[in-house]
Amino acid sequence: MTRPALVVDGVGRDYLYKKNVVTALSDVSLTVRAGEIVGLLGINGAGKTTLLRIIATLLTATRGRVLVDGIAVDEDPRKARTRLSVVFGGDRGLYPRLSALDNAMLFGALDGIPTRSLKTAAREALASVGLSDVADRNVNTFSKGMKQRLHLAVGLMTKPALVMLDEPTVGVDPLETDRLRSAVAKLPTEGIGVLLTSHNMQDIERLASRVVMLQDGRVTHDLPLNDLVEQSGGSTTVTVRSSEPGLLPAGGGAEWGVRVLASERSADGSSWRTEFEVADWTSQSLRALADLWPSGLVKDVHIRPVGLEQVFNRLASNPAGGSV
Repeated sequence: MTRPALVVDGVGRDYLYKKNVVTALSDVSLTVRAGEIVGLLGINGAGKTTLLRIIATLLTATRGRVLVDGIAVDEDPRKARTRLSVVFGGDRGLYPRLSALDNAMLFGALDGIPTRSLKTAAREALASVGLSDVADRNVNTFSKGMKQRLHLAVGLMTKPALVMLDEPTVGVDPLETDRLRSAVAKLPTEGIGVLLTSHNMQDIERLASRVVMLQDGRVTHDLPLNDLVEQSGGSTTVTVRSSEPGLLPAGGGAEWGVRVLASERSADGSSWRTEFEVADWTSQSLRALADLWPSGLVKDVHIRPVGLEQVFNRLASNPAGGSV
């Protein structure tokens, strides 16, 4: 059996602030298997950054243990770092006057890749992220998305067991975002485990097979993505555009399996937009929706599945609600 790329077991981290002990992480446990992409979610202050720093050997856990490819990060941090790559991205961290190939070779040399295999490893890494055709171009000519793919290529030079990606698509245009996601999506086929943090829920929806959610330094949810969305209590979002606001029920529609999310007049005042969340399609919910508008007042109806962003917002706004 292939050992996990990452095991976080009962990790806690305490700080001393003005003579008071502040707990940033409390009994956090999670696993990233080889060939698996796990999304790590949480609002600002939930503990994500602290956890990432502990895994990356930049902080020491107060209690618990972290294993990267079976190596305890507190016992042998140097060896653990050889089995993981942390890709934060951004415009910094690259040498703009060097080519993409020279950047990859430089960082590969710093990571200890032998000189005889350095250029081959660099070209393979660039090819894996779709940068082969621009390998000899200086990085100062790259777009932000191309630089982000180069960061990923540099992270893949040592063939790590675990890649940690933090906000990989921030500020990246849609075309480059798609290219970057395609490069990340290939990593599991190479047996690499990925821990992905992002405030762009489409990154998580497109790439992760499982989601771990942190709240107040604790794991509140650890589920396959589809299970998290399904068990969150909503299955479909319905948006109705009408000439009148509709006869919205005083209770918000919960009694017939529908929840009113928003109702607002358009900027020009010509129509109303009302958004519902339907937990389950039944004859009762259909009739109830139809009865909200007299005949002829509905201009348009748009139906879409509930997305991860809605699920995340609901769970994050109800920290006392317990696990799904």
